[in-house]
Amino acid sequence: MSRAFTKESDAPEALPERTLSEHRNYVTASGLAQLRARATTVRNELQAAQTRADAAVALVLARDLRWLDTRIAAAIVVNPAAQPPERVAFGAVVTVEDAAGATQRWQIVGEDEADASAGKVSWVSPLARALLDAQVGDEVTWRRPAGAQTLTVTHIEYPR
Repeated sequence: MSRAFTKESDAPEALPERTLSEHRNYVTASGLAQLRARATTVRNELQAAQTRADAAVALVLARDLRWLDTRIAAAIVVNPAAQPPERVAFGAVVTVEDAAGATQRWQIVGEDEADASAGKVSWVSPLARALLDAQVGDEVTWRRPAGAQTLTVTHIEYPR
């Protein structure tokens, strides 16, 4: 008999796990708080989905919660006060100037808290890799898909 004529199970199929980064999970204190808040939200949504017997949604939320719990367990909180104030390191807010004189500010953060629209870049991004270990006055080359860009570091600060 063809499968076309058999009753399919109402149980959803298992989902593949979300991919975990190969990099260490460095986070700022704020980034860890964001991960924990997301885990709490997902945990509450999972309980609600289980209460209304929405197996498909519960399956997705359970997978997301496992991923978040793994990221939280692997988190390495970096204290900005312990960073070298004269060099760009994880957690730094860096002001740079391009060849045209335009300035930009970027904070180097963990992968899970990166948000370019908010000026936060992952420590493993090409921009952060170009900036890491630089000092004020240094020129760095940011290798972008649109072409390399030279930036001059004009200010480094660490949020408290």
